[in-house]
Amino acid sequence: MIRTLKTSFVESNGRERVHGILDNGTYKELLGPWDDLESPHLEPQGIVPQSDDGVIIAKGTINKQLAVVISIEANFLGGGIGEVSGSKIAGVLEMALKDCKAGTKTIPVLVLDTGGVRLQEANYGVLSIAEICAAIVELRRYVPVIAVIPGKIGAFGGMSITAGLCSTIIMTRGGRLGLNGPEVIEQEAGIREFDSKDRLLIWRTIGGEQRAAAGFADVMIEDDIESIIEVISSYINDDTILVPRTEQVSRYETFLSLVDPEHRLSSEKVGLLWTESKNAVIKEDKSIILESEEAMGRGRKWFDLLRDDALEIGDIPSVRVADSMIGEKAVRFIAVVPDSQNRFPRARKGEVGLQEGWSIAKHVREAMEEDKNSEKRTIVAIVDVPGQAYGYHEELLGIHQACAAAVDAYASARLNGHPVIAFIPGNAISGAFLAHGMQANRLIALRDDGVNVHVMSKQSAARITQRSLEELEAATKKVPAMAYDVESFEKLGALSSLVDGVEADTPGKKERDIIYKEIHLAIEDVWMDGSIDLSVRLKSSFAQSGRAASILVREKLSEQWN
Repeated sequence: MIRTLKTSFVESNGRERVHGILDNGTYKELLGPWDDLESPHLEPQGIVPQSDDGVIIAKGTINKQLAVVISIEANFLGGGIGEVSGSKIAGVLEMALKDCKAGTKTIPVLVLDTGGVRLQEANYGVLSIAEICAAIVELRRYVPVIAVIPGKIGAFGGMSITAGLCSTIIMTRGGRLGLNGPEVIEQEAGIREFDSKDRLLIWRTIGGEQRAAAGFADVMIEDDIESIIEVISSYINDDTILVPRTEQVSRYETFLSLVDPEHRLSSEKVGLLWTESKNAVIKEDKSIILESEEAMGRGRKWFDLLRDDALEIGDIPSVRVADSMIGEKAVRFIAVVPDSQNRFPRARKGEVGLQEGWSIAKHVREAMEEDKNSEKRTIVAIVDVPGQAYGYHEELLGIHQACAAAVDAYASARLNGHPVIAFIPGNAISGAFLAHGMQANRLIALRDDGVNVHVMSKQSAARITQRSLEELEAATKKVPAMAYDVESFEKLGALSSLVDGVEADTPGKKERDIIYKEIHLAIEDVWMDGSIDLSVRLKSSFAQSGRAASILVREKLSEQWN
């Protein structure tokens, strides 16, 4: 159905946006309302589903170039990503990738108006976003991937990491781009850290103008469809090969080295530091500060156990890195651990913060470079992360981009033939898990009460969904994807193994040998399977039931694509 276009892109709904972007407003809509692909997880929670699950996909042309536009409808559950909506986005990017590989250039344009993962479908959203990220990293090898962030909601949560992976980011002045929403920062860090009701503070921290000035967006445009079409077309027609932000590790590390986290930065100062970082030289300090036994956490204990006597090569205390062997297989272990002296106070308890994301990216890319003419070593991410760092400086300085850099590095290593294995002995929470672990070929976890997988802390999840903690706990019993325990996560089909009989808190040589064997089997399975994408997660027996909607969405997309 053809609608009358509004002048404002921000105020347009998802279908009007794709109609305005594609040539002559003509396109083929895929998995539209008439296909009746609703989320199966909302009605049990008393929420009315929507027939397209809040994502509009249209295939057509832009300046006669084949393109697919993906528009997230902010008016439905805040543009949240659940199983069906996330699988629609991941699935269509995978179809575009298939066309590109076959020689049919298909350019994706993502209109991101989303709060991130839909908390009512928590881990379904995390899995889908990991698959979206994986597809973008691979698509960028063939075509530019363009993100448009307007101003109803913006791009938050895991979808801000998705934006950070795109070739080009276009924002309106009213658009917002940040990993952690203002209310979540206030919940986790307190009102003195960030007042979620201070609208001027919000836009000066994560708004379109600030993001463009500080290097986290490419262009800020006026809020009208004509301007957006003009800018999108210019990027489609430009043959210049841009270096993605996620690969500009040295530039962003230098940028952070110029920051003094002890003093609250202004948005204007950040823009000046970004300009200054172009010619500045980073000062290297590779000292490792050891923590007390009480502050170690599982990640550090397991890193020390698995690396055995291998020397460390990390550059910051909170990211531990060592090259070792498992049998005859070369392995690089990477763990994010607590650091009570971290320059950024919000990342002192093992969170993935600004420095951590860029450091992971650097060490993964170093391994890729060193192995480009030899056997590819395995990269093992040891995952015990309580979440990403929540704070004013973290958002101002682009924690979403730091996490995107880590995602890109792990995904690129996997695509370049490095087996990437994630071993989860502790917590795997939120954007930290997306950045450090979720791009792995295989996921190994311990069956232990201290192993938790989720998109957000219980307190923040309760606040955002407007539930009490008791109501939240009751909801998790109805929807496994909302639960925190690892057995519920296993039912979604992503784990390659769930290991029993291991002492998680005080592991010894027995435990080391068990996990060595599990990692070795995972590496062998990667080599035997031969696939370098994440499709294996939809093939397990658990996935057949636990992610049935994800599989169905892809089947229907394949039928409708041509």
